[in-house]
Amino acid sequence: MRDGDHPETPMLGDIVISLDAAKRDAKQVGEHLTRTIDRLSIHGLLHLLGYDHERSEEEASIMEEEAERLLTMME
Repeated sequence: MRDGDHPETPMLGDIVISLDAAKRDAKQVGEHLTRTIDRLSIHGLLHLLGYDHERSEEEASIMEEEAERLLTMME
C-alpha cells in the first residue's frame, strides 16, 4: 500500500471473518454465504468507522440502518 505508487493512506484496521462461523451463520439465518460475508464485512467496516451497536439501542438502530443501506447498494 505504501510502495511509492500510492499516496499514504491511513489504515482504519483489519476486518477478520471466520469462514466456518460465516457458514454457520448463513445456514442459521437462511441466506447465501456470499450475502453473509457481505453483511459481516459491512458490520466490521462500520465498527472501524466508529459505529458501535453496544453503546445504546439508539446507536444499534443507527448502525443497523446504515448496514442495511450499504447491503442494498451491493445487490
